[in-house]
Amino acid sequence: MDVRARRRLVALLIFAASLVPLLLVVADALRGRLGANPIEAILNRFGYWTLVFVLLALVPTPLQRLSGWTWIAPHRRMIGLFAFFYACLHVGTYIGVDQFFDWRAIVADVVKRKFITIGMLAFALLVPLALTSTDGSVRRLGYARWKRLHRLVYAAALCGVVHFTWRVKADLREPLLFAAALAALLAVRLIGRRPLSSRP
Repeated sequence: MDVRARRRLVALLIFAASLVPLLLVVADALRGRLGANPIEAILNRFGYWTLVFVLLALVPTPLQRLSGWTWIAPHRRMIGLFAFFYACLHVGTYIGVDQFFDWRAIVADVVKRKFITIGMLAFALLVPLALTSTDGSVRRLGYARWKRLHRLVYAAALCGVVHFTWRVKADLREPLLFAAALAALLAVRLIGRRPLSSRP
């Protein structure tokens, strides 16, 4: 199998795997397996997978620096777009199903509940990244400006981790795992950018 065919196969596998969380939610909804509060369960699952995909989108560069593996780098854009896809499902479920488009209640929620405030900020940070994910956007903005813009993903990831932490309140094991993963990914990137002269 040549390089191009292998890349297409990997892309297909990543695409199929990325749809599995959505299919599981649909299957559990159809079977009535979402518990006593299905809306909350759906919100939690979509939010969880949004954060998973945001962190996965940060993996290729550290992975390449630590191991030399480059096979996942061409698929970073798809992973990032799936992060936005699940973020849209998460926010859309909150607005359309949980609040039923009651904009006054939604605004009050965003203002009064800090975990929703920072969650909406995380979503807002993902919007320009999704809108400029095309090759045409890279050409229009120029690679340097485009790259600076897409560093917003770190702020979005941080806001997402804080949103998750403030949301769960009591059992912080999962939010802390996400925080540790984000810290590790950022540490590898920062260490990798240090000038050679400053390294031991």
